[in-house]
Amino acid sequence: MKFIDEATIKVYAGDGGNGVATFRREKYEPLGGPNGGDGGRGGSIYAVADRNINTLVDYRYTRVFRGQRGENGRGSDCYGARGEDMFLRVPVGTVISDKGTGQTLADLAEDGEKVLLAKGGANGLGNIHFKSSVNRAPRQCTKGEPGEEFELYMELKVLADVGLLGMPNAGKSTFIRSVSAAKPKVADYPFTTLHPNLGVVRVDTNRSFVIADVPGLIEGAADGAGLGHQFLRHLQRTRLLLHLVDIAPFDETNDPVKEAKAIIEELKKYDEALYDKPRWLVLNKIDMLTDTQERVDQFVKDFGWDGRVFAISAISGIGCKELTYAIMDHLDVVKAEEDRQEAIRLQAVKAQQLQAQAERAEAEAQRVEAKRLKLLASEQNDDDFSAA
Repeated sequence: MKFIDEATIKVYAGDGGNGVATFRREKYEPLGGPNGGDGGRGGSIYAVADRNINTLVDYRYTRVFRGQRGENGRGSDCYGARGEDMFLRVPVGTVISDKGTGQTLADLAEDGEKVLLAKGGANGLGNIHFKSSVNRAPRQCTKGEPGEEFELYMELKVLADVGLLGMPNAGKSTFIRSVSAAKPKVADYPFTTLHPNLGVVRVDTNRSFVIADVPGLIEGAADGAGLGHQFLRHLQRTRLLLHLVDIAPFDETNDPVKEAKAIIEELKKYDEALYDKPRWLVLNKIDMLTDTQERVDQFVKDFGWDGRVFAISAISGIGCKELTYAIMDHLDVVKAEEDRQEAIRLQAVKAQQLQAQAERAEAEAQRVEAKRLKLLASEQNDDDFSAA
């Protein structure tokens, strides 16, 4: 299946059904009073994260989604059926924003997470709501309100703990094949990887992490050169970046230090937050060297690097096991801190949700009452005019 990581769609929530003005008419009860029912609320449209979906390709071909309209009310106090809600299933990691304003509406980072995209229209009221002591036979009813409509931009950012950075042919795909069960294409030409690949690295029975291999970057990627600019977004969710460098290029005119600095510059130009992420230097293809330690020390000095350094051979596996264990230990510490912060955040969010829910319920009750009083006042004015 083709990997699609962005799409634009239009959503139209269902309109509310109309209320009706009817009266009870039975044998021996010619003036039974109003019994017009309310219309049904329009169907809303939701997005739901589904771990079984890994691409937005379905939304490239079907771009318009319409919620079901609520049914109109009927006599005998019968309310119209509510419009059925629509659920759009998207991959975990999908970010949804308003196409017009650019405002982010949802970031679906957990399987099963659900968010409202467009709310169905409010139902119309039947004439039973407008009965009063001075108006025993109201003919007023209200129409249903239109549902919300939006043009939305959906963007998939893969969820991975570790992201691989590097020039084309730095050995990223070979590395992910070496440490996980993923089998990305490997060849001896640039841009072999054309879309992100994910691999699960299992360190032991109960410890594992996800690693992402994205297309190689070249100078100018942040401005649209090559393929990298399309996929840099996929590194934004990672907890750690591994900067892979080919320390033993076949072409001796290639300068690994210069290429490594170009990658760092692209990161900084694209996103400062991405540039500030924890980043380790991984020097690959040491199996091609005879003076490994000297070359590693010289590279670190010329590159001006003071962070963690690992020397590996992805194709032979040298140093890969030690690297994966170091990554797992780092992620354990990071995740523990994230869990602590998340617990604090959820407490605050829960309190806000309860307050917002109470405010919405109060506002809805006031809206319905205001509409009823307005129509009653209008009818009273008509009666006064007729009496005059």
